[in-house]
Amino acid sequence: MLVFLGFAMIAVFMYLVMARKATPIAVLIIVPVIFALFTGARTDIGDMVEGSLLKLAPTAALLFFAILFFCTMIDVGVFDPLIRAILKFAHADPVRITIGTALLTSIVSLDGDGSTTFIIVTSAFLPIYIKLGMSPVVLTTIAALSNGVLNTVPWGGSTSRAAAALGVSPIDIFVPMIPAILAGLVTVVILAYFMGLSERRRIGKLSVSDGSVFEGLSPRARAKSQRLGMENESVLAYSSVVTEEQEEASVVTNVIERPKARPKLWWFNLSLTLLVMVVLIADVVFPALIFMIAAAIALVVNFRKAGEQINQLEEHAPSIITVVGMVLAASVLTGVLDGTGMVSAMSSWLVNIIPSSWGSLMATIGGIASIPFTFLMTNDAFYFGILPILSDAGTHYGLEPVEMARAALVGQALHQSSPLVASFLLLAGLAGVSIGDHFRKVLWRAVLTSSVMLLVGGLTMAYPLF
Repeated sequence: MLVFLGFAMIAVFMYLVMARKATPIAVLIIVPVIFALFTGARTDIGDMVEGSLLKLAPTAALLFFAILFFCTMIDVGVFDPLIRAILKFAHADPVRITIGTALLTSIVSLDGDGSTTFIIVTSAFLPIYIKLGMSPVVLTTIAALSNGVLNTVPWGGSTSRAAAALGVSPIDIFVPMIPAILAGLVTVVILAYFMGLSERRRIGKLSVSDGSVFEGLSPRARAKSQRLGMENESVLAYSSVVTEEQEEASVVTNVIERPKARPKLWWFNLSLTLLVMVVLIADVVFPALIFMIAAAIALVVNFRKAGEQINQLEEHAPSIITVVGMVLAASVLTGVLDGTGMVSAMSSWLVNIIPSSWGSLMATIGGIASIPFTFLMTNDAFYFGILPILSDAGTHYGLEPVEMARAALVGQALHQSSPLVASFLLLAGLAGVSIGDHFRKVLWRAVLTSSVMLLVGGLTMAYPLF
């Protein structure tokens, strides 16, 4: 009976989330409570949820302040010099442009917000692609792959869900996966290089010296664009008509505008960011406390007035509430699954039907399963519905939950191109790309990237391959 109720609860949960009948937060709370009542649980549901909530509180605190910290660092312009360097490096060569797309997406993806990342990347690069006659599908492919790989940061959607579902620390999931994530990024850059070569052969390499990228600009605008090192001329050249007043304002305006930029505090903010990352990886301080202190310092130093600090919190509140609320709501699902004995019953059933010779492959099975499953269903459905069962089954073969969580991250390279992902639909819409054209170019490349991450993760002992 528990096996039936458990799978029925997961099926109802997945249907409601994927059909968008309700928000994940609401579904994570209501559905488990209803099914817990069918098991005979009554007032003890509160005890189940309380125990689960206590386990997830550190994760919720970590995500709250990590999102606030990185969003603040992006707002004040810590990464802008690197972004400008990438745009300058891109020049008018399709190969440089595709590599620059991968690098810029990777940097901006550090805030864990796919929508923001895609808005920035398309704003910076789409005019360049169009001006040079490059395919916008190449842009969406590279951006989705890069963002998918970086969706595995501790405050990203996949890691936070895996941590919440299994009751482990997102830092413990992330740090051993760094080699695999770097391998994934290298794979994306290599794929971007070959896509750039293909585009170069198709349209031919355009040289800045021939002045073709400055067509449509007046001599004064052209001269200013050349002095700015190709930071803005692609955007200007994209406009068919530029008035004298418009070109004066447009040329001196960077592709990236930061009304909250703090150039005088750049070195301080950069040092703070690097210090946070070093201490985080060293694992010598409670991770949530690291981001609590860092976020507080970042707010006070960059925004001296209390009103400005409140505005900063309010601006990023939607992102914080969505992620942290989801983690807290997940305590109901995980508490009921564990407290009623559903997850143990389901995993025992799964162990019985899996050949014993496959037991040592459970991490690999989980990693492979994450590739199609996170594409065909939402992260909520996979990480809260399927991963706990795979993880509990893996414990019968000596696998730790954190190891299963790591393996389950590799499918994110493909997940970020799922039509169920709102940020991907935004990317396709901004670039004017049909989903079908995107799929034809991205699918095998995403599977390849995920496979490389799975292999490197196993070879670097993030989880056992065999």
